[in-house]
Amino acid sequence: MKILVTFLLNLLFISAIAQSKLTQAKAFFENKKYTEAGKILLLIDKKDKDFAEAKFYLGRISFEQKKFDDAVEYFETAVEYNTTTAAYYSWLGNAYGAVAQESSYVTQAMLAPKMRNAWESASKLDPKNTDARWSLLMFYTFAPEIMGGGIAKAKIMATEIKKINLTSGYQAFGFIYERQNLVAEAEKEYTQIIKSDSANIAPLVNFYIKQKQYTKAFPLVENALKSKSNDYSIIYLYGKLSALSGKNLDKGVTYLEKYLQHKPAKTEPSIAGAQMRLGQIYEKKGNKPEAKKYYQLALKQEPNLKDASEGLKRVMN
Repeated sequence: MKILVTFLLNLLFISAIAQSKLTQAKAFFENKKYTEAGKILLLIDKKDKDFAEAKFYLGRISFEQKKFDDAVEYFETAVEYNTTTAAYYSWLGNAYGAVAQESSYVTQAMLAPKMRNAWESASKLDPKNTDARWSLLMFYTFAPEIMGGGIAKAKIMATEIKKINLTSGYQAFGFIYERQNLVAEAEKEYTQIIKSDSANIAPLVNFYIKQKQYTKAFPLVENALKSKSNDYSIIYLYGKLSALSGKNLDKGVTYLEKYLQHKPAKTEPSIAGAQMRLGQIYEKKGNKPEAKKYYQLALKQEPNLKDASEGLKRVMN
């Protein structure tokens, strides 16, 4: 009896250690300390109940580090050991998609059914998982019918998204219409978002930016700032609009400098993104030294920031 009790206590102790490892690794991950998180996660072996979760987070780390092939391997292991967690399949689909973007047409064709199946599995496991449904919608929108895509399928998925979240549904249809170059229809859908949620101006503003309809975009952002002067998403949006339109540049600088004093939430643009926008503004103002400084600061934090890299090349010439 004493031996059995000792054995059970040892099992509980081992389990507690494994759990503390996972908890500690997650904390490092949330703080973007990926090296520290990875070292801990690699200590969790197949015997631990958290093995699948550890592989999932190793996949997330690899994804953040743009090591997409490694991410695929980790996510595949996660779903092998746990077939019931929607997030594992959703991220597996994302990793397949990231690999496909950097691959030949032949490889893309091979990966297309894998990414679609992964997102479909995530949607079945969690019918309210809008992330997976959005991924499917984009897949259907961009992929040719021969690969399982098609606008008709995308619209069906948009309808499903709308049942879960009305504003997200409007955005989904707006995205599809943009892809079809149906500008008026897309604008109507994005306008509906503001009617449902007056604070949610970003989809319509970003649409106007893409259409270069800056005279429509600025009033939306300025009105939003009157009631939400400390909403940092809107503060950044003003800076982005200034940077891309070349208008109200001084105000754009003011708002972006304010944004740099802020610690962005996960859902908000990064500091590197704000630095890049400042670089774009100073480039438009003809101040190459300042533009260079901010592009370099942005790239120091996010070396793969394409617009910052291209901007730096321009101001170096």
